[in-house]
Amino acid sequence: MADDELIASPRSRTVALLLAGFLGVFGAHRFYVGKTNTAVLQLITLGGLGLWWLADLIIVAAGAFRDSEGRLVSSWEPESDHLVTSGTAAAILDELDALRAEVGELHERVEFTERLLADPTRRPVNPG
Repeated sequence: MADDELIASPRSRTVALLLAGFLGVFGAHRFYVGKTNTAVLQLITLGGLGLWWLADLIIVAAGAFRDSEGRLVSSWEPESDHLVTSGTAAAILDELDALRAEVGELHERVEFTERLLADPTRRPVNPG
């Protein structure tokens, strides 16, 4: 998965959906996400006689609508920051590597303990 696919648009899906629902035939939601060329076409054709508008409305509601830079408009929060930035993805990968190292160390300790317990030459210690 490319880093670009991990980055969400800073535009709000809520705002885009409301604009698409109420002013979508005029391309308001496309102007909002920076797609001015297709927004003008949608304005001139009145949302492609309603068909283009309906398709966009469904796409926005489903969370598959993209802004002018190709980023998903997926956050319901108004004008929120990126959902997952490349720095956050790198931090997640670093944390995953650290967890793998810890699991490896725990695995070695368990194996060592199993070897000690399975050693027939080891005698129990009698208190007293």
